[in-house]
Amino acid sequence: MQVLLPQGWPRPKGYANGVAVRGTQIYVAGMIGWDGQGVFHTDDLAGQVRQALQNVVDVLAEAGAGPQHIVRMTWYVKDKKEYVAAYPEIGRAYRELIGNFNIAMTAVQVADLVEDRAKVEIEVTAVLPD
Repeated sequence: MQVLLPQGWPRPKGYANGVAVRGTQIYVAGMIGWDGQGVFHTDDLAGQVRQALQNVVDVLAEAGAGPQHIVRMTWYVKDKKEYVAAYPEIGRAYRELIGNFNIAMTAVQVADLVEDRAKVEIEVTAVLPD
């Protein structure tokens, strides 16, 4: 993986501006904060993020991939203020489950998600090297 950082640009905090990779592409649908059986165990945003990230890890494993293969993430959050307030807990969960900040990321606030209890949805693209 090559992290794309134009000359003179400061390194972004917590993500990469872009990455270049070669290999088998894996697309993970939006994962929300319920478990593999479709059950929510918390309405806490940080708890839902942790579960959504675990779901991402579980889906990647089915392709023989892991968090180190993630090249792009898109986060959809229902409440920006709640998301920002939960940064420390979200960061802990992210470091424990994903660990790598060399990922092109986007986070946006949305009006709603399809599942009423969901507070976050995370899409991922990963690449297994050739």
